[in-house]
Amino acid sequence: MRVAGSLRFLGRLLWFNLRAAMAYRAAFVAAVAFMMLNDTMWILFWTMFFDRFPVIRGWTLQDVVTLWAVAGLGYGVAWGFFGNARAEGVRLIMSGRMDYYLSLPRNVLLHFIGGGIGIASLGDVLFGVGAFLVVVQPSPARFLLFLGLGACTAVIVLAFGVLVLSLAFWAGNTEGLGVQVTNAMLNFSTYPMDLFSGAVKVALFTLLPAGFASYLPVTIIRDFDALRLAVVVVFTLAIAALATAVFYAGLRRYESGSLVATQG
Repeated sequence: MRVAGSLRFLGRLLWFNLRAAMAYRAAFVAAVAFMMLNDTMWILFWTMFFDRFPVIRGWTLQDVVTLWAVAGLGYGVAWGFFGNARAEGVRLIMSGRMDYYLSLPRNVLLHFIGGGIGIASLGDVLFGVGAFLVVVQPSPARFLLFLGLGACTAVIVLAFGVLVLSLAFWAGNTEGLGVQVTNAMLNFSTYPMDLFSGAVKVALFTLLPAGFASYLPVTIIRDFDALRLAVVVVFTLAIAALATAVFYAGLRRYESGSLVATQG
């Protein structure tokens, strides 16, 4: 019952945030459109690249588009609907604005990460789905697999973001470090992993879970493997549980900002 109630609350919170963002229609549409244009320009670059080199270490244009589509869907959902999970959420912790989330009888973590919205990132979601449908032209079963793996990617990105921003509870203002780490995670998630050396690959399955967020999902979509799918699902659940535990452990160290104002 508590889980169902938390999910209902989260759905209403995200819907409220989306409606609030759409209050300024022109700015909303422009931000989404420019992000889609930015992503499309990268696909055009890869198209020209593969026109010259059709196959690079086993990767084709369709594989790279799938990589970008999975990343676009996963990162778009994570950063678009859960804006406070990015490094900027450190500001809320350091400024004492966590008081607001602690003052309400709701799931603190869900309320916190869902308390902000990244409008431009919603363009990534539309791009990811659109690019996969147009370029890959999947069967219905393959498209459902893509959506499911995109959801796993979103949870992994969210969990990693929560782990990074939770460092602020112990180390103080880590916003700069968080920006660098999350940008590195994004950048490595949009390049074929087979282009990197063995040491880098190990890092992308440990220090930066980009391998689980994008590389494995692409290989599963390209050539379905139940074992790899199980690995991604188990890792998704594990990192989500770890991020939750670390966040609440850090929350016990939080020092109130003594704020008396509430947010509308």
